[in-house]
Amino acid sequence: MHFEFCILNFIVLYPVFLKLRGRRVLLVGGGAVAASKLEGLLAAGALVTVVAPEMSPALERRDVTLHRRAFVPGDLDGTWWVVAAASPEVNRQVQAAAESRQLFVNAVDDPVHATAYLGSVVRRDDVTVAISTAGRAPALAALLREALDAWLPQDLDRWILAADDARRQWKESGVPMERRRPLLLETLNRLYESKKP
Repeated sequence: MHFEFCILNFIVLYPVFLKLRGRRVLLVGGGAVAASKLEGLLAAGALVTVVAPEMSPALERRDVTLHRRAFVPGDLDGTWWVVAAASPEVNRQVQAAAESRQLFVNAVDDPVHATAYLGSVVRRDDVTVAISTAGRAPALAALLREALDAWLPQDLDRWILAADDARRQWKESGVPMERRRPLLLETLNRLYESKKP
């Protein structure tokens, strides 16, 4: 009997959430894909500059700086985060210029030219869950996001308030980190004790 083993080529990603408020973000591309990324960047408080020869009307906003021209490497100066939503050739140019400046690039639906991937996101109150497939299967990530959204409790705001209050008390009392998780579970269970018959 002969067995063939296939070694999967996978990437281990380091998940992170970025504080973009007041920080300059470059969005390269002027079409519908670029426009779909704009709202999230603005909601995070980013100072967005868009560079593209042609712009979708959805990008033409007062709170966005627009440059109607091709991307040049100098567009990255002073930038904290880069989203490339253009053709693969333009995304490649953006990625190469960003690499020399040690900047991460999210190249939308172009994993070859990306050094960062955005997850499919569930946001409820102050809870954010992001799911990534390392750029390989965004539709699968979206399905998983929908499943998680349906599964998560609707009253997560109560969980956050309870966890925040408990954490403050534990820090004041010097409760070690390893003891906090079981204590938090007890705290969350108490939220529902009054609802029991």
